[in-house]
Amino acid sequence: MPLELPSPSGLIVSVQAPEGSPMRDPEVIAAMAEASLRNGATGVRLESPEHIGAVRRRCPEALIIGLWKRTFPGSSVYITPRWEEVRAVWGAGADVVAIDATERARPGNEELASLVRRVREELGAPLMADVDSLANGLRAAELGCAWVGTTLYGYTEATAGQKPPAWDVLGPLREQLPAATALICEGGIASAEQARRALDLGADAAVVGTAITGVDLQVAAYVKALG
Repeated sequence: MPLELPSPSGLIVSVQAPEGSPMRDPEVIAAMAEASLRNGATGVRLESPEHIGAVRRRCPEALIIGLWKRTFPGSSVYITPRWEEVRAVWGAGADVVAIDATERARPGNEELASLVRRVREELGAPLMADVDSLANGLRAAELGCAWVGTTLYGYTEATAGQKPPAWDVLGPLREQLPAATALICEGGIASAEQARRALDLGADAAVVGTAITGVDLQVAAYVKALG
């Protein structure tokens, strides 16, 4: 059975750094996570078992949403794509494991339904479904995912013409998801005002990443704007 999981609320900070960045160091990630939590974030979203472990050691009481970005031939799914990644993320200390829950083909043609079932039966790990649409969000909840997030809206082949945040999807998701399924707005939130709007539209929590912790991308954007 899944472990008891706190309901998400308010602000969750995504503390990640791109490959090659000096910020992509477990202790740097852990420091940014602690700073986020000290200042009122209710949880953090982290990438890779190494970073999850570093934050768990430094912030033992933190609510951690964990994932592992890995790519495989023949599939565009990269957020915790397989059983092996789910097991590693859970074992590193995540409270919730985020997975791609879109309709895209998974590595090795593994079915989403079979992956969710195996996670629930063998690990009891709560899952956050990163989705791109209303239909995929509802399906993920039916399969047993505890949280549904709009993380991949605008980032899949089917939604390439859309720009996050997923304002038009949040309301319908909240109306049609089971009351016990948490709704997370993630992707494209660039201000406190947008985070507030996400909650007003029905999200339980808003995940903010680049706008808070994306030093590399933020500095590059300023430099480009200045000329």
